[in-house]
Amino acid sequence: MKTGIVGASGYLGAELLRLLAAHETLEVATIQADSSAGRPLGALYPGLVGAYGSRCFEPYDLDALLACDVVFVAVPSGASQRIVPALVDQVPLLVDLGADFRLRDPALYTQWYGFEHQAPELLQRSVYGLVELAREELAGARFIASPGCFVTAASLAIAPLVSTALVRSTGVIIDAASGTSGGGKEPAPAFHHAQVNENFVAYGVTTHRHTPEIEQATGASVLFTPHLLPMTRGILATIYLEPTAPMTTEMVLDFYRDFYRDEPFIHITDGLPATRETYGSNNVHIGARVDPRSGRIIVLSCLDNLTKGGSGQALQAANVALRLDESAGLPKVALLP
Repeated sequence: MKTGIVGASGYLGAELLRLLAAHETLEVATIQADSSAGRPLGALYPGLVGAYGSRCFEPYDLDALLACDVVFVAVPSGASQRIVPALVDQVPLLVDLGADFRLRDPALYTQWYGFEHQAPELLQRSVYGLVELAREELAGARFIASPGCFVTAASLAIAPLVSTALVRSTGVIIDAASGTSGGGKEPAPAFHHAQVNENFVAYGVTTHRHTPEIEQATGASVLFTPHLLPMTRGILATIYLEPTAPMTTEMVLDFYRDFYRDEPFIHITDGLPATRETYGSNNVHIGARVDPRSGRIIVLSCLDNLTKGGSGQALQAANVALRLDESAGLPKVALLP
């Protein structure tokens, strides 16, 4: 199947290229990035040369995209709403990795993202691409809005407990720390090495734009505080929930194991998850403890923000939509050591 990527020179675009190089069905036909048009892929990402040789980034070309079977759009928030309308219904499968079509209420974009949505009529048409929670809706889908990285780590931990009423849906607290690649290839000054190195800082306190998406995905009311870690990849979310009835650690872990028993990328651990154990893979590791003193449940969820939290998730959703092997092109083993 011919596949196109818009925004291919960013970190998510490059990660898509890495994953698609191992996909047996999806063939990369057009690699578009206006900011890097004409430059060889190897000049920006030498690690891709083994799969793509001397191929160059191309300028935006709608006709080339319309000739594809699958199109991935990996551009910054606010930009995909200008690209997606010309592709919806024109290509068999469109996957947007940005935030522009994740939220159902257009007013939330004004409140949390600071722009007025230019295509609100499409917000109800996208299928949310969190596979483990929406597999049935994704099968045969033609337009997918791929979730945010923090949202994925938090929602996979919270949604099962909330949906079965094992925890209260209010007062959920999320502390999550991410690597610097979450800031993109051209980050704000706060993401530069001199600011991040030997530092640990909270940001977006009470204002982070993933908050409404987490609430939409989980049905919970959350207080979400992200932090920036001096590392490249990874997210570790620590989540505090109040059970509706007394539970033990063993009960919580058994619940997760049963809920995710058939999921190829979700692993429930007796230990405490660590970002290194998911590095470069499409896996999510979830662990839990019940504090006997307060009765609160503490759930830890970790993943690679560029793979399962970004491009890997988008490819997994595309595989499901196309009714291909869900694991095609997706690494199940983390980079070691």
